[in-house]
Amino acid sequence: MTLHPVLARVTDDIIARSARTRRIYLSRMAAARPHGPARAHLSCSGQAHAYAAADAGDKAALAAANAGNLGIVTAYNDMLSAHQPLHRFPDLIRDAVRQIGGTAQVAGGVPAMCDGVTQGAPGMELSLFSRDVIALSAAVALSHDTFDAAVFLGVCDKIVPGLVIAAQSFGHLPAVFLPAGPMISGLPNDEKAKVRQKFATGDATREELMQAEMASYHGPGTCTFYGTANTNQMLMEFMGLHLPGASFVTPNTELRDALTRAGAQRALALRAQGDSYTPVCRILDERAFVNGIVGLNATGGSTNLLIHLIAMARAGGIILDWQDFSALSAVTPLMARVYPNGLADVNHFHAAGGLGYMIGNLLDNGLLHPDTTTIAGTGLDAYRQEPHLQGGDLVWKDGAGRSLNDRILRPVTDPFQTSGGLVRLGGALGTGVMKISAVAPEHRQVEAPVRIFSSQDAVKTAFQNGELTGNVIVVVRFQGPKANGMPELHSLTPILSILQGRGQKVALVTDGRMSGASGKVPAAIHICPEAMDGGPIAQLRDGDILRIDPEAGTLEIRTEGVLERPAATADLSANQFGMGRELFAPFRRNVSSAETGATIFGD
Repeated sequence: MTLHPVLARVTDDIIARSARTRRIYLSRMAAARPHGPARAHLSCSGQAHAYAAADAGDKAALAAANAGNLGIVTAYNDMLSAHQPLHRFPDLIRDAVRQIGGTAQVAGGVPAMCDGVTQGAPGMELSLFSRDVIALSAAVALSHDTFDAAVFLGVCDKIVPGLVIAAQSFGHLPAVFLPAGPMISGLPNDEKAKVRQKFATGDATREELMQAEMASYHGPGTCTFYGTANTNQMLMEFMGLHLPGASFVTPNTELRDALTRAGAQRALALRAQGDSYTPVCRILDERAFVNGIVGLNATGGSTNLLIHLIAMARAGGIILDWQDFSALSAVTPLMARVYPNGLADVNHFHAAGGLGYMIGNLLDNGLLHPDTTTIAGTGLDAYRQEPHLQGGDLVWKDGAGRSLNDRILRPVTDPFQTSGGLVRLGGALGTGVMKISAVAPEHRQVEAPVRIFSSQDAVKTAFQNGELTGNVIVVVRFQGPKANGMPELHSLTPILSILQGRGQKVALVTDGRMSGASGKVPAAIHICPEAMDGGPIAQLRDGDILRIDPEAGTLEIRTEGVLERPAATADLSANQFGMGRELFAPFRRNVSSAETGATIFGD
């Protein structure tokens, strides 16, 4: 199948734009390639330190210096459902690699926080920065330089992007990502959302809200809606860092354990001392990132990845911009309806055909690069297949080749929408992005007076006081990375949905984030320059008229004279201390803009 011309053009543009930085990166990776077991360069004392706690059999293999040694970087904690299953993985991994004559050691742990827990709380202001902390932590873990390959155990919002950044920094090593899988289905997401809206209007008690939330988030595994965590898993499959079909197998099952063992063995098989050396720098090239962006659009994935993919790519010398996302979105059909873009959860999506069906159908229609390098050892075509247990052995078989539920999953030729729904916005207010896959066409264009806020709590107060009447564009500014770490404003979703349900034209404009669950209200997010950088969003006043039109890709100021005003300032002193925020002052001072990845790492 011939590549779609837009896919080819965007890829060529990225390659040209990244030529210098990518060349420098690949030269560094070539120089770092090991020419023997990585630990062999250590002194005898250094090796003794590295092997001291190993059991006798592993210690002998390590000292012999001919067995491959696998580093495990883990985001395990038992407070977060998505990461709790990872506590069993190191033992599974060690046993698996011993079977092929290798060894494995936990190189180190990285922090894993949950935006759902910290939503609307001070801890959320550390969330985005935790991605770069994770990358730094993983680098420390691998800096002992005793590993021939690595496996990365992580699932949720900032964890996978942070681990990918670290894997890119150690791009001379093979890397396999081992997911934990989604929790089994609980209370349907649309029912939970109704209870949230009732609570916001005072029509449900806190006890009723708590009961609904716990019936939805009820066991080990990722949340089952299609937010950032599950978008991460999709990306790892589209980009070739998961084994085929690994993303959405539920935790603590025989199939999940078999995939974990196989992934560990595959990582060691790819080391430089074997015949199939496949470092991560060879997998994560420009084509892989284009495939990831196509997957993001085709599935209606999280807007957070508009930041994370840029940061992930830059760690490998590849320069993406939001126009790449928008251009690919325009030609990528929306093939899936998973909550908040529909009523199904990821388990229903997986049962309907899931990622294997999507990848195959996109390949057949020229919307993916088929010849990328993957950990499977072949091109992307292998990712049409599904894993199964057959007589206790892990095998891959062809998937159904069709959707088993066209209310959840459709082919390229009969999609839910003809475009993926991620739109770059531009205009006098700056640049931003909007996800419209869940926004009904009649709600997408909004022209209305603005109400200005500097915190989401202030929005909630105004709503409770009955102040948000008539058509309104809610502007929440001083929420960018330099101001307060760019927290998600997802807790505003119920309020804005209620206003829209009352028949008001309503939208959100912010230099903050809105997450993968932004839902049915149009939200122009990630506005750059942010207010803290003196962006035009800081010059707006109550009553100014804005027009949002994602169909045209514009974000216009209709009131004259706005750009001649002095920029407003905000008292951010309350955001500088408490809950560890004082420790992140260097991050706020040095972070880049959202459109360049909101990262502390330079090119």
